[in-house]
Amino acid sequence: MLNKAIIRAGLETLYFSGTHRIARPFLSGVGAILTLHRVRPPVDDPFQPNRLLEITPTFLDQLVTRLRAADIDFVTLDEVHRRLNNADLSRRFVALTFDDGYRDNRNHALPILKRHGVPFTLYLPSAFAEGTGELWWVALERAIGASDQVEIVKDGETRIHACADLASKYETFETLYWWLRSLPDEAEIRRVVRTLAARAGVDMPAICRDLCMDWDELREFGRERLVSFGGHTANHVMLAKLPSAEAVEEEMRAGVEAIENELGVSPAHFAYPVGDCTSAAAREFAAAAKVGFRTAVTTRPGVLFPDHADHPTALPRISVNGGFQRLRYLDVLLSGAPTALMNGFRRVDAA
Repeated sequence: MLNKAIIRAGLETLYFSGTHRIARPFLSGVGAILTLHRVRPPVDDPFQPNRLLEITPTFLDQLVTRLRAADIDFVTLDEVHRRLNNADLSRRFVALTFDDGYRDNRNHALPILKRHGVPFTLYLPSAFAEGTGELWWVALERAIGASDQVEIVKDGETRIHACADLASKYETFETLYWWLRSLPDEAEIRRVVRTLAARAGVDMPAICRDLCMDWDELREFGRERLVSFGGHTANHVMLAKLPSAEAVEEEMRAGVEAIENELGVSPAHFAYPVGDCTSAAAREFAAAAKVGFRTAVTTRPGVLFPDHADHPTALPRISVNGGFQRLRYLDVLLSGAPTALMNGFRRVDAA
């Protein structure tokens, strides 16, 4: 909660001081790729630690309207690639991308984007479309929400986390989420969450089927001219946790082949799951290029600069975070000022 408060204070300071307007000509780059996940009406539940992954339809409409008014082009990822490669950078642009293939993208985002004529890309993990994927972060939220305490084994010791009240539920989620993210083996992450979900009576396999579009729905969705599909691995694994470059490439190719077989399209663009390009970043960037993706995006925060033409598989994105649904925050983020500060004024992070 403290980090969120600090981030909000920073964005407010940059906005109301006018610093973002001063910085914009120097730091805003040539365009941006926006990261979105879910789009749905507000839910009346006080415990929503994954709320950062969703925005309301109203905010999406406001976002598009704001950027249109700013005379910014909404473009496809193919067009992002073309403009960077050809140095066709006279007009600022934005590309909208949605990760994971949630059903509410169809139900709530599509009508808004059709009305505005805005193209967008869905990055699909094939296991989610098959109904076999594990959205472990959602299962973790539901398990904690349904429990007064949760028990885990950490470093060989049993640890009990009390979570009977709202504050302790948020604290438990934050602690366990980042501990799980730190584990070197993704299989262990999922094993722990499966155990927690089973104890809490949470049907973990059903989460994927409930939240994500299946292949039949995606085929229908793909008939919309504004929609394109990108790769997001087969199983939504954090690639840096895989043991070898060959395993990384295999996971990427498996997702591509499933999309080709089911949807009849070959995805030319890729998103690293969880934006995870950490210790093995160069390995992952190289694998994406070897598989043949024109672009690949991380969740490393940043706007696009001309130099990104030389690093198309290491592109940054700006997260449209559900905890910061204010248009002034969007203005500040697209100015490039916050991400420049976060990145030490380094324009390209391809390491």
